[in-house]
Amino acid sequence: QVQLVESGGGLVQAGGSLRLSCAASGSIFSINVMGWYRQAPGKQRELVATITRGGTTNYADSVKGRFTISRDNAKNTVYLQMNSLKPEDTGVYVCNAKVVTARIGPEYNYWGQGTQVTVSS
Repeated sequence: QVQLVESGGGLVQAGGSLRLSCAASGSIFSINVMGWYRQAPGKQRELVATITRGGTTNYADSVKGRFTISRDNAKNTVYLQMNSLKPEDTGVYVCNAKVVTARIGPEYNYWGQGTQVTVSS
């Protein structure tokens, strides 16, 4: 079993910054892709950013230039630095990890519980 624990959410004024962290623990051989998704009230969950084990990143158009995703492979941790926050960035931010639990085996998809980010205008 693998657990993902997020931290760093909170309330911030528009234009402010927050840094989210997500640490994975448990039966981990390697983590291929880690990422952040968000869900606003009444809306579907959407991708924010992903990062591969090798460091290749992908961002939603709405956050490009403002958010930066990074990871520490030794700590199985992914970060999301969010700058110039806007009210429309408000939502529950959920960590995702695609985990291989054995040297030879399938990839499993895991989700964290989520952390609330609220940006006031």
